Amino acid sequence: MTDRALAVVRAGALTTVQDRGRPGHAHVGVPRSGALDPPAAALVNRLVGNPPEAAVLETTLNGCAVRPRSAVTAAVGGAPCRVTLDGRPAAWGAPVRVPAGAVLEIGAALSGVRSYVAVSGGIAVEPLLGSRSTDLLSGLGPPPLTDGAVLPLGHPVDLHARVDVAPQPRPPAELVLRVTLGHRDDWFTPQAVRAFTTRAYRVSSASNRIGLRTQGPVLERARSGELPSEGMVLGAVQVPPDGRPVIFLADHPTTGGYPVIAVVRAADLPAAAQAVPGIPVRFVAVSRR
Repeated sequence: MTDRALAVVRAGALTTVQDRGRPGHAHVGVPRSGALDPPAAALVNRLVGNPPEAAVLETTLNGCAVRPRSAVTAAVGGAPCRVTLDGRPAAWGAPVRVPAGAVLEIGAALSGVRSYVAVSGGIAVEPLLGSRSTDLLSGLGPPPLTDGAVLPLGHPVDLHARVDVAPQPRPPAELVLRVTLGHRDDWFTPQAVRAFTTRAYRVSSASNRIGLRTQGPVLERARSGELPSEGMVLGAVQVPPDGRPVIFLADHPTTGGYPVIAVVRAADLPAAAQAVPGIPVRFVAVSRR
């Protein structure tokens, strides 16, 4: 029987298994999780002939290196990076045939933060609550990759896409996030709300899969004290005591007691996943729909 598995040669700074996540369990305290840049994950799956829900690898900043034990088709997308196969240049954003035992190296991100690696058949670790995603907050799912780890692979179900290079969005030089104000914007002074939607922030290096932290104007509260914990949604912009907004991403907690000044439109969150520390962030208020 063919050995359908992927050996990890270099795990990188943080490489995790991700799919579409496990939505629908927030009422029992389980975060959504899943790929931070869903369009990038879906595209690399399409390039290798996987269904969009197949699990992929999500790398952070400096990539990873893997060695399949049988021949596979792979594709790398998301943050642009150098890709090599046994040391020779290989395509980024296109299907690549990887022979058994060859080393596929995903290099450091040239721009952006997170690259995605799909392999024909998908990463077939055991699902938990309907997902194979690593959740860094709750600890559910497989642990982050380590050197020497071996990941099982599923069996291919379709032919890969025959393209030279698939177009992908360039990681942002400035992160513009459309937000709907509320539901706790009345906890802040009018001047703070105006500063939030007119002043520039920058992405903090303390950002992670749980939340994108910002540096910039401190938002002054109109009320003292703290809220009872209440439900939190993907894209919620929570303001902790230091007064600087935090945008909740895929591994965010399901409840929180700091006031939420606004919620980011879901369509803008993939760009947040690729925002490198230091780039400008602007919040643009839009009406409720």
